[in-house]
Amino acid sequence: MTDIFDDRACELGEGPFWHPERQQLFWFDILGNRMLSRGPDRQVSWEMGENASAAGWIDRERLLIATENGLFRFDLATGSRALLVSLEADTPETRSNDGRADPMGGFWIGTMGKAAQPRAGAIYRYFDGKLEQLFPEITIPNAICFAPDGRRAYYADTPRQRIWTVALDAQGWPAAASEVFVDLRSEAKYPDGAVVDAQGALWVAQWGAGRVVRYLRDGRVDRVIDLPARNLTCPCFGGAELDQMFVTSAWEGLKDRAAADGQTFALDPGCTGLPVPRVQI
Repeated sequence: MTDIFDDRACELGEGPFWHPERQQLFWFDILGNRMLSRGPDRQVSWEMGENASAAGWIDRERLLIATENGLFRFDLATGSRALLVSLEADTPETRSNDGRADPMGGFWIGTMGKAAQPRAGAIYRYFDGKLEQLFPEITIPNAICFAPDGRRAYYADTPRQRIWTVALDAQGWPAAASEVFVDLRSEAKYPDGAVVDAQGALWVAQWGAGRVVRYLRDGRVDRVIDLPARNLTCPCFGGAELDQMFVTSAWEGLKDRAAADGQTFALDPGCTGLPVPRVQI
């Protein structure tokens, strides 16, 4: 069963993650320049002043937040932020997109052209205070997530309709060439954000298809869950037992926008997820 978790319609909802210490969901409206959350009895939001898209948790009161210009340490109580490292700050035509903390304490973040210019973006990793580029020439980076043991990563380039996987070393760096994990070109489907569950299966939101798909470790489809919004953007696990799934969506580009488009959903995935790792800064 699917419920509306939050009815604030985002033009481009993205980056949901469950803070394990606060027991609280955070997500972004990238084009609305805001971060959103929902506490036990109220809706909360923070104005970012620029495109912001993804976050990880540092401790109970501070997040790492990725924006179009950099990675910042963000104080939830005061709304103040401090720059950790610049992110394509000298390239105003790009912005951040999908990102996620890895099990080794690093943070992966993708960039893209604000008009989705072909191959204008890249995927980076922030680790030990430094930002390093991993994969160049990405158009719309998505599906960044990690196997339970942290020794494998996944990522997608949405317009290319493929999800790749890459083996990682003990510190979380790519240790081999990327390989295609799922190729959706024959299905005319577009992979967006993704998350791995406790069994190592990959859950992928499909932009324009109104569904989330679970892929087993060998790439076979195991389960499909339909939702009432067409442009689904990213799933994440949450709740006290990590047995809930939250899914963001977007109304960007829809001429016949429905009420559910852009809202954030909660559903029972029938499995549990993994705790979001702490980002080491």
